[in-house]
Amino acid sequence: MDCKELVPRAFDLSAYEFGMPQQSGSLTVVPIFGRDWDLPNPKNKDQNQFTGPLSGLKLNRVVGYGNVELSNPATSGVAIVPLHIGYIQDQAQNHALCRSAFIAAGQTLLFEDACCVQQSQGGYLEGREQWFFILPLQLRWEALQIRGQKSYSKLWNGISHLNTQFDLPSRGHLEQIVTRQRAVLTQYQSRLELLENQIGALFLIGDKLAGIEIAPTSAYFQEMWMPLVCFCYGTAAMFFEKKVVRQNQTPLPFEASNLTELREQLAKSRDRFQEKVQDHLQNTPKEKFEIQEEERFLSLHLKTALGNNFAGQFVENDGQLAYASLFAKPEYLAQK
Repeated sequence: MDCKELVPRAFDLSAYEFGMPQQSGSLTVVPIFGRDWDLPNPKNKDQNQFTGPLSGLKLNRVVGYGNVELSNPATSGVAIVPLHIGYIQDQAQNHALCRSAFIAAGQTLLFEDACCVQQSQGGYLEGREQWFFILPLQLRWEALQIRGQKSYSKLWNGISHLNTQFDLPSRGHLEQIVTRQRAVLTQYQSRLELLENQIGALFLIGDKLAGIEIAPTSAYFQEMWMPLVCFCYGTAAMFFEKKVVRQNQTPLPFEASNLTELREQLAKSRDRFQEKVQDHLQNTPKEKFEIQEEERFLSLHLKTALGNNFAGQFVENDGQLAYASLFAKPEYLAQK
């Protein structure tokens, strides 16, 4: 599938290949394959350049509201902190980050501009619930804009508004969605398949491109898969299906009388779906991005991309793309 010229040009995607799209309800995923920065030494963990967000990144502590300390306990490899990662934890209010960052092996980093995603202690979760998520798509643009601001309550209004969209109580408790709707959201993980050596994905909600996610390694993306597909883009898809899609979209069965006809009709159906997805991507508006460099670490450069319809952050390693999280703004997704 050729998508290289059909997505916003925040960075060069010429080194990547795109697989067959998959669909679950209003959520479509196009797998991305490309350079795995750790493939030269896949069996030698000490030589890996990057550590994953689950296996190589640790939440040390929350130092008061809005201050989150993360560490990279690995002996080698840089941790690229995923953009808008959040943590569900025991005996402390849950927080999310508004930006990405680098953490060297054996180092810790205190984020003083984190945002609390529970407005009061009444939202505490049970101790058995220990996991990380990526902020729902609807909150990511607001979160990116308030990076650097030291105010633990800065996202409460946005969370409250998101809750009202789901007919939930209007308060700054994100767990009303990511926890209490978890059974619904995790269905996307079971219906959409993470493929071997997959390095990233394009996410579409309905007929619009909603995000581009690319990891430095396939192992990194494997650890990001569930938080992205369920909590980030799954939340947006769930809202789209409840509020926008009102007609019954159950597909009609194939009218095949034997296995050969079934295979032929299935192949044609896949071709039509692929063409449909390409049309959606081709309709994505082209735009220029304002690029702001945020941080450097050795040959790594963390940059923010700001456009009319899309925004996000990405990392270049010696000028080549190593990580990207680019998402659609709510106003663009709401356009008819």
